[in-house]
Amino acid sequence: MSALFPGFEQRRIKTSGATINLELGGEGPPVLLLHGYPQTHALWHKAARKLARDYTLVCPDLRGYGDSSKPKGLPDHSNYAKRAMALDMVEVMESLGYIAFHVVGHDRGGRVGHRLARDHGRRVRSLTVLDISPTLKMYQSTNFSFAKAYYHWFFLTQQAPLPETMVASMGVKYILGRIGRGPSKLKRFDPRAVAEYARCFRDPRTIHGTCEDYRASATIDLVHDRKDLKKKLPMPLLALWGRQGVIEALFDCLADWREVASDVRGRALQCGHFIPEEKPEELVAELRKFWRPL
Repeated sequence: MSALFPGFEQRRIKTSGATINLELGGEGPPVLLLHGYPQTHALWHKAARKLARDYTLVCPDLRGYGDSSKPKGLPDHSNYAKRAMALDMVEVMESLGYIAFHVVGHDRGGRVGHRLARDHGRRVRSLTVLDISPTLKMYQSTNFSFAKAYYHWFFLTQQAPLPETMVASMGVKYILGRIGRGPSKLKRFDPRAVAEYARCFRDPRTIHGTCEDYRASATIDLVHDRKDLKKKLPMPLLALWGRQGVIEALFDCLADWREVASDVRGRALQCGHFIPEEKPEELVAELRKFWRPL
């Protein structure tokens, strides 16, 4: 990973529920960068080089992903609840000496960031979510178009070992299909990062852990989210999404986040789902503008 994160230091930090692999680098106010599915912290390699000039960046692999712990899922999926995954991140940041920090989450990482802001709000200086609407809102809005576009939300939640077996049988083709959504689109991604995603999905424990992430989102996470419906997040929230993606087509991203947060701003970027790899310069510019007065 040194080639993707020059000047960064790799760390492994044990939390109360997992051991988290991460890259640490830069200098300045701390920022926690959380990746999505089916990726690892390598997602941030383009943006990190630019942000590290002015910020201290912590780029972890979420529980179940990359080179972090991949425990067997519990019957109620609680060890992959966003509450548990968010606690991992709080304990990582505290072990590094960071009590308050900015949080940026893409895809699944945005859902972990949302829960982190809910459960540990005093630690979160600001929250940025990339190409998602809130989990509960998206499930409540399910229709034919959403189910067709986000079929994996319903496939990966099926009882083990059905999705695990099917994903493993496809091997690297599954990863390339999820990331590229077509051969020409893979050109947007650094081959070294794609190779890293493929390497991790050769491990059956990664496949299981990531399925558990989705199972938790369809069960215990919804219980937690419903309990929080009446209180809004107080910290500034930036929502960015891809104009060529599902969120733009099927959701009102800013309106959705304003249902759960008091101070929301954001816009669509001219790209697809994988904003940090497709439009890193625009992402960095938006983050700097957002953080400047905070």
